Amino acid sequence: MDELNNKTQLSEQNPETKELENKSLNDNNGIKPKINPITAALIGLFGGFFLYQFVGGALMLLIFGFDLKNAPVNSMRLMTIAGEILFILLPALILAKIFYEDVGHIIRFKYPKLEEIFLFIIGIAVLTPLIQYYLSIQTYIINVWSVTSPFVHSIKSFLDKLNNMVDQTYSNLLSTKSIIEGLLVIIVVSVVPALCEEVMFRGYIQKSFEFKMKPIWAAIITAIFFGLYHFNPYGLIPLIALGLYFGYAAYMSNSIFVPMTLHFINNFMAVILYFIFGDDDVINSTIDKNFNLSSSLLIFAGLLILFFGVIFYIKRYYIQTKNV
Repeated sequence: MDELNNKTQLSEQNPETKELENKSLNDNNGIKPKINPITAALIGLFGGFFLYQFVGGALMLLIFGFDLKNAPVNSMRLMTIAGEILFILLPALILAKIFYEDVGHIIRFKYPKLEEIFLFIIGIAVLTPLIQYYLSIQTYIINVWSVTSPFVHSIKSFLDKLNNMVDQTYSNLLSTKSIIEGLLVIIVVSVVPALCEEVMFRGYIQKSFEFKMKPIWAAIITAIFFGLYHFNPYGLIPLIALGLYFGYAAYMSNSIFVPMTLHFINNFMAVILYFIFGDDDVINSTIDKNFNLSSSLLIFAGLLILFFGVIFYIKRYYIQTKNV
C-alpha cells in the first residue's frame, strides 16, 4: 500500500511518471472548496455516523420497539436499505454539492476500463484469503495470551460480547427461507453498502482529504474510520486493510465504480459463505482444533508477498498507460 506514497519519488525520476503525477495528484479540476476540505471530510464522517447510527437506530426502535430479535426480518432489511441511502449516500452527495459543487469529480464518477476492474479483482482474490489467515493467527494469539494474562482475558471477554452482538445482528439479516429472501439479503448486504459506503468513504471523504494531504494518508485515515464505523472488534484490522485497498483502487483508477465492485465482491462472498456454512462464524473468536500456527504463518507470508506483487503490477500498469 505504500505505493501511493512512492508515486512522488517516482515522478522525480521518470518524466512519464511526472506527467502522470501532475495529471492525477495535483489536478482538482479547478475546484475551489467553500470550506477547508479536512473540515468537509469530518462533517461527512461524524455527520454520517450520527445520522446512521443514532437517528437511524432511533427510528428502528420507534418502529419495531426494543425487541428487535423478534421484529419482522424483511421489514428490518428494508429499513437497513433505507438507512444506508438516506443517511450515508444522500448526505455524501448533498455535502459534495454544497462544499465543492462538482459532485461528479468529488465522487469520482468515471467509467473504468475492464482491464482496470480485472486487475483489482485479482488483488481482492488474494487479499480475501490473506485476511482469513490473518484472522486465524490473530485468534490463536489472543486466545493463548488470554490464558496467561488476566488483563488480556478480561479484554477478550468484553470483545467476545461485542462480537456476539455483531454476529446476532448479521445472523438475523442473513437467515433466509426462500430464494427471494436470499436475493434480498444480497441486495441488503452486498449491493447497497457497496454503493452507499463507497460514495461516502472513497468518494466524498477520501477525495476531501486528498485536497490537503498526500493520497496515502488520505486513504489510510479514511480506511481507519471505515473500519471503526463497522463496530466489529475482531474484524477491525481486516476492515481497515480492505478499506485501504478500496482507497488505493479509487485513487489509482480515479473511478468510484472500481471500489464499488470490490466492495460488492467482498460482501457477496461473505454472504455466500454464510449460506454454505450456516451459523459458522466467518470471523470466529475460538481456535480451530486443526489450526497449525507454523503453516498458517508460512501461507500468510506467501499470500502477503503475492498481494504486494499484484499492487506493484497495478502501479506499473497505470504508469505505462498514463491512465490514473
